[in-house]
Amino acid sequence: MPLPLRTKKKIDDLKIDKSKNNHFVNCLFVNCQLSILIAFMTACQPSEKKESTYYKEPFRPQFHFSPEKNWTNDPNGLVYIDGEYHLFYQYNPYGDQWGHMSWGHTVSEDLLHWKHLPVALEEYTDPSTGDSTMIFSGTVVIDKANTAGFGANSMVAIYTSHVHKDGHAVVQHQSLAYSNDRGRTWKRYDKNPVLDINRKDFRDPKVFWHEPKQKWVMALVVPDLYTVQFYESKNLLNWKLTGEFTGIGDTTRIWECPDLYELKIEGQPSKTKWVLSLSGGHPQGPKFVGMQYFIGDFDGNTFHADSLHYPQYVDYGKDFYAGIVYNNLPDQRTIMIGWLNNWTYGNKLPTFPWRGAMSLPRELSLINTPSGLTLRQQPIVALEKLRTKKIEAIENQELFGSFEFSAELTEETSIEIASDGGDRLVLYYINGNFSIDRTKTLSDFNRDFASIDSVSIPHYPTSISVRVIVDQSVAEIFINNGEQVLTELFFLRGGKVKIKSNGEVKIAEGYEIKDVWRE
Repeated sequence: MPLPLRTKKKIDDLKIDKSKNNHFVNCLFVNCQLSILIAFMTACQPSEKKESTYYKEPFRPQFHFSPEKNWTNDPNGLVYIDGEYHLFYQYNPYGDQWGHMSWGHTVSEDLLHWKHLPVALEEYTDPSTGDSTMIFSGTVVIDKANTAGFGANSMVAIYTSHVHKDGHAVVQHQSLAYSNDRGRTWKRYDKNPVLDINRKDFRDPKVFWHEPKQKWVMALVVPDLYTVQFYESKNLLNWKLTGEFTGIGDTTRIWECPDLYELKIEGQPSKTKWVLSLSGGHPQGPKFVGMQYFIGDFDGNTFHADSLHYPQYVDYGKDFYAGIVYNNLPDQRTIMIGWLNNWTYGNKLPTFPWRGAMSLPRELSLINTPSGLTLRQQPIVALEKLRTKKIEAIENQELFGSFEFSAELTEETSIEIASDGGDRLVLYYINGNFSIDRTKTLSDFNRDFASIDSVSIPHYPTSISVRVIVDQSVAEIFINNGEQVLTELFFLRGGKVKIKSNGEVKIAEGYEIKDVWRE
């Protein structure tokens, strides 16, 4: 590291003046050099201050993924290859509000510890028209047989290219990019788009290999028509419409981000069903967005829903959206990640320098219940490896904001997660409904944030079990072993928090959870 010019000039000046007072100047000169040497050595050492504050900002999740800075929304291109789980995500490289959509990129060996990588697919401008193309949501597949011609085992991204001019949408169509170096660099296909029906709203392709018919399948939406379309291809380049799904479910808001996957039924290992999930309306009303799902069969061409009571919702909290599952997993698991936010207040969250995060990875299955088949969601088992100190006496013990505990709630009981600043998040079970109340938390950044959100527990049991996972400003609550889930953001002013219970509450074991971030 060269010395700063002004510092060097001062030293040279002292050298010139040595003849006037040799002893004094020599001492001063030596001391100055020593000071500079110490400063230089200190600057070259790792910054303790920087290390201690990395990912330690107020409200920053410690074991949920969030980008270092700026805005993020939908997870994209979830895929596994060569020992790495890839997570791409909608990302604004230039600010902490939605815009300039590109694909951020991170990888992990265990779905918990993430390594940041450079932006994978960037917004670009057409030099001939001046139109900008943003990179909207999509999929990554592993083209093992080189069907597209980009190379065996190439990673191929299929995404919505959103063309806009002067802030106005022009068209949405589906495009490709590919990578032959484990996703570190990407090249756009020179004959994009590969699918275009000339609509402003036509997006969010989910692509997977359908082994029985030896073809690629794409599910995507015509959002304003509440329709999921299915396409087939042999080579990822040429696509043919094979079917549509529409006419049932929640249509209070446009449909987005579809996914289609086959799940085993617990207790019936030889039997499976297909699940179609998508994002749109929320059980708490059309002001908010949420996720719903349908159970049925997929014949290779289209999806047929079973005759169940719809809509069925993936999550009854307000902050789980755009969830999709991983492609190419090495085992039989089906793992989903969703976006932790809601469009109603997403741009106003009181976080800095980042805005937006991802849910814990959830393992999915189907279970038989008295009400019929139901989606079950569980945090991945690897989360248990992050447990540190066991919380022996959880009631009123001071905690630092990243922990989990299990409890049994009977009727008319509640649990408070309260900060020393006076804010509190309240969980309670009354009249067959489990509710999460965040009206007593920081909410003045948006009038619609304060809310009480509930889910009705089927058959009104006298007690329910809850697994509560808290990460600074995130609460993921799994009821009755994951039969219902509520995910909510909340913001407590103050430092440490305490857990308090009211009524007959049996709080089982709890654990503090360590952070996963190291610079």
